[in-house]
Amino acid sequence: MFKKIGAVTLYIIIGYLLYIYGDQLIACLNTYARDYLLLTMIVATLLSLFPIIPYPIIGGIVGAAFGPALGAFVIWVGSSAASIIMFIVVRFSFQDWGNAVLRNYKPLEKVTVLFERNAFFAIFLSRLIPVIPSIIVNIYSALSRVSFINYAIASSLGKMPSMMLFAVVGNTLITNPRDLILIFLLYAGFVVIVFGCFKLWKKRVLQINES
Repeated sequence: MFKKIGAVTLYIIIGYLLYIYGDQLIACLNTYARDYLLLTMIVATLLSLFPIIPYPIIGGIVGAAFGPALGAFVIWVGSSAASIIMFIVVRFSFQDWGNAVLRNYKPLEKVTVLFERNAFFAIFLSRLIPVIPSIIVNIYSALSRVSFINYAIASSLGKMPSMMLFAVVGNTLITNPRDLILIFLLYAGFVVIVFGCFKLWKKRVLQINES
């Protein structure tokens, strides 16, 4: 009980501080990002862990500061580190309670079992679909019996395309805004393909639930 209360309290306190000083933090990031690579990665991690500011904005700022390649790497490290940190906190603080909830409802239990059997693909795919909130994937994975290694690798790999997009957009706005249309068309095509794969996986889940 104490570790649950402690984890929630710490999260609220840090989130509140970032909410109060978020504007100043963004201003500093916008001004000094180019000069402090490691510090920028830490800030990107915090702002991904506590999403008080939409992460695409962070990606755009970093991409404009470092260029598309290094900028994408910086925000990918930040986003991946944040998801792993949240997974660890939830796994060690709430898994006993959360796992019991997942197993108490038969339909949810079937979905969870299927998710665990196909954990790598499910997590990787969910990261590629922008409409699925990252925090839900983090928490659900941590409450289930998915291994840490599977989660960390699948989650980090799945984040690459969207982080590259954020950084490229930020850089393109500065260098050649006309290329934005081509970038969005390519990414939209990529998302459509991924969404088709997701629909097939969802259909399989429904078939299992009906059996």
